[in-house]
Amino acid sequence: MITVAGEIDLYTAPRLQSELMTALSRSPARLVVDLSGVGFCDSTGINVLLAAHRQARERGGELQLAGPGSATRKVLQVTGLESVFTVLDDPAKVTGP
Repeated sequence: MITVAGEIDLYTAPRLQSELMTALSRSPARLVVDLSGVGFCDSTGINVLLAAHRQARERGGELQLAGPGSATRKVLQVTGLESVFTVLDDPAKVTGP
């Protein structure tokens, strides 16, 4: 699981992308991204999450989002991406690899 906190925007997205790609290269089967500490996510952040989702799928795995706050969940709903990602309500209940 990767835990993200603060804001995901133009300035922080490159670091997140690097961390996600590293995690996917180590364990491509399932990656859970804990977004419960994220207060803001702009389109740059959404694009990073989508790219990681695509990479996971290409490697036969899955990227899941856990505990998105109300602002992040609203972005996922408005863009229709809530149906693209597996969204888990509570990161504390995530089990398995």
